Amino acid sequence: MENPMKRLILLALMIISCSFVFADTLTLKSGHPDSYVVKKGDTLWDISEHFLNDPWRWPKLWGANPQIANPHLIYPGDRLTLVFIDGEPRLVVKPHIRKSPEGRIMPKDGAIPAVDLSLIRPFLVQNRVVDGDWFDEQPMVMGGESDSKYHIASDIIYVQDQLTLGDKFGVYAQGREFVSKEEGEPLGREVILTASGRVIESGPISKVRLLSNFRETKAGYRVLPIEDDSLLSAYFMPRAAKLETPATVIASDKKNREMGKLDVVYIDKGNEDGVEAGHVFSIFREGVDIVINGDGQPVLPQDRSTYESLLTGISSDNAVKMPDIYRGKLMVFKVFDRTSLALIVVNERPVRVDDKLIQPNSLLASD
Repeated sequence: MENPMKRLILLALMIISCSFVFADTLTLKSGHPDSYVVKKGDTLWDISEHFLNDPWRWPKLWGANPQIANPHLIYPGDRLTLVFIDGEPRLVVKPHIRKSPEGRIMPKDGAIPAVDLSLIRPFLVQNRVVDGDWFDEQPMVMGGESDSKYHIASDIIYVQDQLTLGDKFGVYAQGREFVSKEEGEPLGREVILTASGRVIESGPISKVRLLSNFRETKAGYRVLPIEDDSLLSAYFMPRAAKLETPATVIASDKKNREMGKLDVVYIDKGNEDGVEAGHVFSIFREGVDIVINGDGQPVLPQDRSTYESLLTGISSDNAVKMPDIYRGKLMVFKVFDRTSLALIVVNERPVRVDDKLIQPNSLLASD
């Protein structure tokens, strides 16, 4: 009995090992080019879509190339050539050189980013998710020198707190309250930056001159220190998210019922769950339960009677769960304590609130 058991264990280990190898193997897209000249407006994701079935894996495509140790240093005019190193596809770069002592051309726009930063820059600066009770304790806008109900850049507003003279603050409007789908626990409150300002007079009621505005400011808004990292350039190294339990789409930024490619969504995992900027998730719609009626026939959810729906809620004995349906992929770009903001980067079907997010797996035929 010992030898057959050893063989079974060895076979299982070989299968697991092969699975990891295949999962980590880059798959080139059918009809891919042998080279590509970088154009203005390209992103690393866009370029990889010319070569890979899984464009989010561009770091591996360029990882073995010492010339692209930092893939953000790729510029319009550079020629990327597909080569194979130890059997693995890699891109190498030939910089666009000007025949003069100036050397390499450095475009004013700089190196190309991972994704189109114009899509997410407003969220990097403006959106935060904070503890609701904490937010309610922050200094409040009481009004302003202007008689107007709303205030814009260059206006002076009154803030109910003794703020430090010369300090810079952000003014935030209250947004939505997020709760977890399963436990119903609070995940945080969405707050939106409406303006930035600098303290010009300190006292029990401080005066703040608005320096810029993203939308109008009014009494009742709260004043918070501006996040340092919200003003940094956003460069992301995409990699597969690894969570013990699936995450969930909890909201659309635009409050739409359905979302598509390049839309921004909130998910219900954050720093406390190990989520980081650059994490990529596959999006799935949970499969429906098909009820088997008294005649042994399947009944679709929309065709169920009240009695059949009641039975399904009480017991799963008369229901068969269908497979989850693949929707696309998203990439996290800003992380809070218990939530994150993510950009939908691949979209095969509409994405909705409550869709499930799991680790991307290239071995899935539908993924």
